[in-house]
Amino acid sequence: MRRRDFLAAAVASRSPASRAQNVAAPRRPNILYVFPDQLRAQSVGCYGNGEVRTPHLDKLAGEGVLFRNTVANTPVCCPARAIMLTGRYAHRNGMVANDLRLRESEVTIAEVLAREGYRTGFIGKWHLDGGQRLPGFVPPGPRRQGFAFWAANECSHRHFDTQYFRDTAEPIPVKKFEAEAWTDVAIGFLKQTRQDRRPFFLTVAMGPPHDPYGAPAQYLKMYDPAKLTMRPNWRKAAPNVPGPEQVAAYYAAITAVDDQIGRLSRALDELGLAEDTIVLVSSDHGDMLGSHGLRLKRKPWEESIRIPGILRYPRRVKPGQRTETLFSHVDFAPTLLSFCGIKPPAVMQGTDLAPVALGRRRGGPDSAFFQIFGPYQGDGTQDGWRGVRTAKYMYARFRDKPWVLYDLEADPYQARNLAGERAASGIQSAMETRLSRWMQQTGDSWSYNWSHLVEDKGRLYRHGTFYTVDEYLKWAAQHPELEPK
Repeated sequence: MRRRDFLAAAVASRSPASRAQNVAAPRRPNILYVFPDQLRAQSVGCYGNGEVRTPHLDKLAGEGVLFRNTVANTPVCCPARAIMLTGRYAHRNGMVANDLRLRESEVTIAEVLAREGYRTGFIGKWHLDGGQRLPGFVPPGPRRQGFAFWAANECSHRHFDTQYFRDTAEPIPVKKFEAEAWTDVAIGFLKQTRQDRRPFFLTVAMGPPHDPYGAPAQYLKMYDPAKLTMRPNWRKAAPNVPGPEQVAAYYAAITAVDDQIGRLSRALDELGLAEDTIVLVSSDHGDMLGSHGLRLKRKPWEESIRIPGILRYPRRVKPGQRTETLFSHVDFAPTLLSFCGIKPPAVMQGTDLAPVALGRRRGGPDSAFFQIFGPYQGDGTQDGWRGVRTAKYMYARFRDKPWVLYDLEADPYQARNLAGERAASGIQSAMETRLSRWMQQTGDSWSYNWSHLVEDKGRLYRHGTFYTVDEYLKWAAQHPELEPK
């Protein structure tokens, strides 16, 4: 069902009788979704890191449910954000690369909630409007994908000197640590509940701890690079691979962000909103930070794909829960809609995991599916790949050959690649079958891959011509004989 058809049906279904029933129904929960950029799970205290200081995240996890295996289906910024909003894999929502624009025809969770009477707001880094990242103004209307309140920029990564926009192209300067500025705006939004008592869906997309790594001075002083314990799989394979100094600055940024999450939590308490507000904290992807001698993201290793998944909802979710259930970006939208008593649109491809958080069901999907569609020289990504992860194994392959296979239980730091080993042939075959099934079920194909990517332009290079993704997919459908099978 196309976006406008779905939304029209939603409006039509709300007859006077049904609206009367809704008035009498229990109040739907608020949703506060906070996602710092490039925050890996391995660098959060409640995920087992004893050196980084994240008391507020740890407290949230203790007050709700900690999804230990939360993963990014396409671990790079724009595709990840689009998947979270649409509940659809990247090849379905069209956001197969950075710096593309999310199609206005897509149905987002913000649009669904707005039609159901929610006050929607987006604060921070958007990165779904395509083209140049600066100055970063996204005009009011359908390109905001259902968010009514707006205080955002497209993308800057200037953590101490940036700008954002409201409903005009006049920039509003930010001359302090941006996570603090976004939190200021978010608390102002929360205070508006005194006048506007509709339930709200507020997304706060913080830029840090994304590189360039940095934080206010008081946080940098907390971490001595010489005293940090590097992950066992860390190695300095090239000059640009992050070392202890960068890891210390990354940790400092995380602690600075954690303090802002603490401010948001206190605001919910002070405004009497905490009991009826779902707080979900996650990220768009992780950061290799030198593990396996690599940097940044787009990789099938745990440091790239594993992200926080902390959900608190005091009225309904029992505190102190920890679950190994696989929870991936594609599941976020249907899970949150389910908590609100709203049936997810049929076009969403994720799984509703609200019953897991509510203790009504154990377990969820038996595996998670991963996609990267092309190479990127900036972080050493060799080529497009597909992958599948279960509770025990991670397997990824390129179009023409297997790449990696790890036993995550026996080898949590992924030191031994079992791909191609005779003793692991049965496991590899089973994971290959599982991956093929995922590709078939989701409608994925290796023909979605590209050979060269031009970032910041929103264009792909194939067969001697530059295309936008939509132009290319249309062209490829008309020329199947030229595409790899």
